Amino acid sequence: MEEFKIHADDSIYEDDEVAKAAWEKFGIRYMFPWQRLVVANIMEAYEASDCQNDAFCKGRQIVLLPTGAGKSLCFQVPALLLDGPTLVIYPLLALMTDQQRRMEEGSLRSVMFRGGQSAKEREENFRKIKEGAKIIIANPEVLQNKSLVKQLKEVGICHIAIDEAHCVSEWGDSFRPSYLGLGEVLNELAVPVITAFTATASPPVLSRVAEILFGGQAHVVRSESDRPNIHYYVRKAAVKKKEALYLAATEQRPMIIFCGTRGKSEDMARELNFCFGEGTAMFYHAGLEREEKEFIEKWFYSSKDGVLCATCAYGMGVDKKDIKTVVHLEPSATAEAYIQEAGRGGRDGSVAKAILLWSLSDSIEYSVYKAGSREAALRDFAETKSCRRQVLLDALGAEQAVCSGCDICEGIDYAPCDWEIAYKLIKKNRNYYTKEDAQEEHAWRMNNILRKTLGLNVWNHNDSVETFSQLIKSGRIKSSGILWKGRLRIVESKKALIKKKGPGVENVRRQVSSAGGACFLREGPFF
Repeated sequence: MEEFKIHADDSIYEDDEVAKAAWEKFGIRYMFPWQRLVVANIMEAYEASDCQNDAFCKGRQIVLLPTGAGKSLCFQVPALLLDGPTLVIYPLLALMTDQQRRMEEGSLRSVMFRGGQSAKEREENFRKIKEGAKIIIANPEVLQNKSLVKQLKEVGICHIAIDEAHCVSEWGDSFRPSYLGLGEVLNELAVPVITAFTATASPPVLSRVAEILFGGQAHVVRSESDRPNIHYYVRKAAVKKKEALYLAATEQRPMIIFCGTRGKSEDMARELNFCFGEGTAMFYHAGLEREEKEFIEKWFYSSKDGVLCATCAYGMGVDKKDIKTVVHLEPSATAEAYIQEAGRGGRDGSVAKAILLWSLSDSIEYSVYKAGSREAALRDFAETKSCRRQVLLDALGAEQAVCSGCDICEGIDYAPCDWEIAYKLIKKNRNYYTKEDAQEEHAWRMNNILRKTLGLNVWNHNDSVETFSQLIKSGRIKSSGILWKGRLRIVESKKALIKKKGPGVENVRRQVSSAGGACFLREGPFF
């Protein structure tokens, strides 16, 4: 989309307060059209705050802008122009701290309310507000304090901005019940303009956010959901940790590897440091102390070649612009979450890769979800034969887009993955290997392959045990019976068997039979 440009010598400064504020306070020489629209909506809704006709006029809007599109500017610029302060609600303490630092760098005075503050610290914050602080930073939990809300009601807040508003739905119904109470807080504060910002929201999430915050009525502003500079790839792997090591050696850095648990993030970082040397990787999760998080954030922010192994606790709103690759060891819970996390890459506008690792176990686990459900969207994305980008956009109920990069549309033909190598080994040597012998052979082959890239043997016997376990659970291979007892063979699908050709003799009768859950082809006369 075309940018709205601002130059220092333009006469536009004379009449355009928004452009002037963006340039003088933040050094922003251009604003995108959707940023201009959102800012205009906030300003106009404030001026018409006594209107009762519709959601827009009442100043209740939900804004969907892609990650890296500059949502913060949409409420920081109006904060400079409105008569009173703006309250900004963030989901995470790390994000609150990071954003306050950036505001202060831009000479935008702010105060922060969070849990654990003393009465003296609270008093100091209110003193700063009276002296002209433009931004009040808080999280949902601290706003459950009725005494604090009562004091905030008296300072003349003009606008409330709720950042990462999808958390209202994603977290409010699970482990952050304070999000469900935000609607009551907003009603109590009775602020004329309220804007909820998010990068991703499917229609159900959007509806839930509107219900909790605005009683079901909200004006929705949506830009294009697609981030053309994010290119989507899916790599098949039974043993994802070893595939991640390969990607760390072959893909561009800085890199984030999103891990499903704290333990996996720590283990992944250890493996990377062992393989590539100490200092290559660090881990980040919610179990770290605040000082540890700040140290790791600073390390990764300045790193040009580092790998951060993190849970979903990292990244929301943290503005490291030059991340080149985002790897997911496990699928995100929803398409919205995946797009949000993948969007940590390429915030400087450069091309970044988002790589999802997908296993046979993932396919089995996600098969229980109803087709078309939010939970099934990641399986659709991983196993589609068409454009991956469009699968994600469809899950959001968003626009049709010409694909700017995904492995399907690019026609990338990957080398066989770990479980495919094991499968071909059994297919070529039907009824030859026992499971133990096959695992030993497979481990040897995998080390030969990975050693060429990593320079050392990283594949172990347990990795092959896991690979064959997934193949057996998925129904692709099984142990033979009777004559070849204990020997492995592939399990052919009925579809594959029906396609098989007979010897061409007219009196040959063919039948697909089933025995013990496995299908085989029987040719010739039956007795």
